Amino acid sequence: MIPLVVIGFAVAALVAVAMSALSPNPPAGLLIVRVLTETGAVVTIGSLLLAAFLVPPQPSGTLAADGYAAVRTAGWASLVWLVGAVLSVPFTTASAIDRPVSSFTFSQMIDTAMLLEQSKAWALTAIIVALLALGCRLVLSWAWTAVMLFVAIFALVPVAVTGHSSSGGSHDMATNSLLWHLVAVVLWVGGLFALLAHGRRGGAHLPLAATRFSKLALVCWIVLAVSGVVNALVRITPADLVTSTYGWLTLGKVACLVLLGVFGYFQRERGVKGVVEGRPAALLKLAGVEVLLMMFTIGLAVALARTPPPTGNLELPSRTEIAIGYDLDGPPTLARILFDWRFDLIFGTFAIILAVLYVLGVRRLTKRGDKWPVGRTVAWLCGCFSLLFATSSGMGRYSPAMFSVHMEAHMVLSMLTPILFVLGGPVTLALRALPVSKEVPGPREWILAFVHSPVARVLTNPFVALALFVGSFYALYFSGLFEAALPFHWAHLAMNAHFILAGYVFYWPVIGVDPSPNKLPPLGRLGLLFASIPFHAFFGVILMSSQNIIGEQFYRGLALPWVQNLLEDQQLGGGIAWAAGELPLLVVMVALLTQWARQDGRDAKRLDRKADADGDADLEAYNAMLRKIAEKG
Repeated sequence: MIPLVVIGFAVAALVAVAMSALSPNPPAGLLIVRVLTETGAVVTIGSLLLAAFLVPPQPSGTLAADGYAAVRTAGWASLVWLVGAVLSVPFTTASAIDRPVSSFTFSQMIDTAMLLEQSKAWALTAIIVALLALGCRLVLSWAWTAVMLFVAIFALVPVAVTGHSSSGGSHDMATNSLLWHLVAVVLWVGGLFALLAHGRRGGAHLPLAATRFSKLALVCWIVLAVSGVVNALVRITPADLVTSTYGWLTLGKVACLVLLGVFGYFQRERGVKGVVEGRPAALLKLAGVEVLLMMFTIGLAVALARTPPPTGNLELPSRTEIAIGYDLDGPPTLARILFDWRFDLIFGTFAIILAVLYVLGVRRLTKRGDKWPVGRTVAWLCGCFSLLFATSSGMGRYSPAMFSVHMEAHMVLSMLTPILFVLGGPVTLALRALPVSKEVPGPREWILAFVHSPVARVLTNPFVALALFVGSFYALYFSGLFEAALPFHWAHLAMNAHFILAGYVFYWPVIGVDPSPNKLPPLGRLGLLFASIPFHAFFGVILMSSQNIIGEQFYRGLALPWVQNLLEDQQLGGGIAWAAGELPLLVVMVALLTQWARQDGRDAKRLDRKADADGDADLEAYNAMLRKIAEKG
């Protein structure tokens, strides 16, 4: 495994340096450091992927020998990632101002790095990876291994959202597509590294790991193809593909992607089938070549990241386009809110995927003769549409530029979408649709493990859920956090994700169809719901009466001609927040009372069946007690 990693690193580094030589003053040192960092990242994430989802743990939940070996590999690889991230800070800083690293003193380097977003992103990445390396040394359970995997994927985000894709026109599309691209790359390349290591050390359950990874690799290839095309179209025109260095590197990546797709096909047809039939060498030979081709592609990607896209045929972006990624055609009329769409590659894609998966689950139940309530399906699909509409329609388009429209989207994502999602009962559907895996944990067992995990119990605790749901309103808008987040696209993504998750964990124990880790009685659910109402109303009142403009500098910089009075727009947003709770409250009350009535009906039927079975023994015992009391009286 180690020789293959070293050879792969050398291939990627040579390709990156050779390709970047086409540009003036290629930063060879920075390129080598970037390749070192990428290599450490893919091996870390791939090893954690193997330990968490490709090989089974022990029945107790503790890692088995194969998972333990993979986590230890991730621990060593994360140290390489950490070294690369730390070195990237001075090299990125020096490259940004075109000076050699040796010309800085330590204090000068720190002061200059803190002025550059990319350098600060690398510093943040180094902190996250340091915690990850420590965690890989301590973790012994399957659950914590899964947590470490998601932490490792999150460590990719700071640098991804501060590079070329985060600036200029259409940076929202570029950043979103790059996030999909990075996650797909590290899961595919890292997973193949880990699978090879697992096979070479003679690990158990190799056919299972190869089969699961083959399905994941196909998904990653599709994501890479789509996200790569979107990112390229944002940066260059088709004519630039053959007239610029950036275009030639892009064509090189496309060719490598096609070759990787061919390798993947033969991998599934020969390698995976060979492993299932007891011939592991069939996988290892083909996968070794595929890994080297992947590292060649990573070298091209590193060179591409350091090559500026051509700007000769591109118009200078407007101030609105620089700030939010696109222009706005006029005030947010009803027609524009309904029909002026700009698809959100993150949340729009998730909305479509969630709808498709749900329908497939219902279809599986129907084919085997099981029933699934139509109301739940309608609720879930409406929730998916509300997520799509709030992030991709005119509402999502105007949300970053106007406080009032942002508040509309906030209310939909935190108070309507989660209600519809919890009424859809996704966990119950998944547990009924997914097959039971008795020997090796699969998706059904992973979902059960999360539902019964300490994290789920803490999040659905009534006090925690209420604090997250209501407290985040005040913490976000009245602490300066919202104002600081406004210029950054990634911060808008984080806010939207928080709105949805905070609303889901609040409404889950209140009206959720799925069993909650913290089960509340009907009166407790009603009390939790009514406890949130005054806090929500008071938040709207504060916004309507406040004279301080939240995010004033950012909104004034946009200078939208139809927003002449920012305070009035903010007060309108406060009115929307105050009034928006009425319809969701009505939906929740109807759902809660309906569930309460159905529960009483089920209890009555259960008592009737018990009475029929035991001859109404409880009633006879009660009447006998009354007769004894009467006789004594």
